[in-house]
Amino acid sequence: MKKLLLFGALFAFVGLTAFAQEADEAVTDEEIQKFANVEFLTAVFVNEKTEELKSMISENEIFQGGARYNEIKAAWGDDAKMAEANVTEEEKVAYQNVLDFMGGLQESAKEYKTELIMDDEVLGVSTYNKVNGARSADAAVQEKIDAIVEEMKATKAEDTSAEETDG
Repeated sequence: MKKLLLFGALFAFVGLTAFAQEADEAVTDEEIQKFANVEFLTAVFVNEKTEELKSMISENEIFQGGARYNEIKAAWGDDAKMAEANVTEEEKVAYQNVLDFMGGLQESAKEYKTELIMDDEVLGVSTYNKVNGARSADAAVQEKIDAIVEEMKATKAEDTSAEETDG
């Protein structure tokens, strides 16, 4: 029994050593930069889709700048409230289109990010897995990623602001 426990402990130690060596494989600044770029690009994509959603609501005459949208949203799914709010078939269709768009947002963002990860020129799966593992194991890696993403967002905001004043 003792030999069995000793063997088990040795096996566990060897497994932990192999795991530690894998985790110790340091990620490079370039890998962190690529990973952060994917995070940034995904955030930009989500922001663009969110703006598209806002426009879809505010620019649709049916929703009267969003006021009617809020009324329909509050009544949605409750036939009595829908009748009380006098929601028309046209409004139901428009609201359902918004719901469908919102429902597809998460999936489209996931697909977009997956495409970026799968593209070896952008990031690559092995680099993604390596950096993702490192950020889970080391908070400093996550902090670096966050700092890079924030810097990219600030640069984009400056560029956007400059374009608006130039244009």
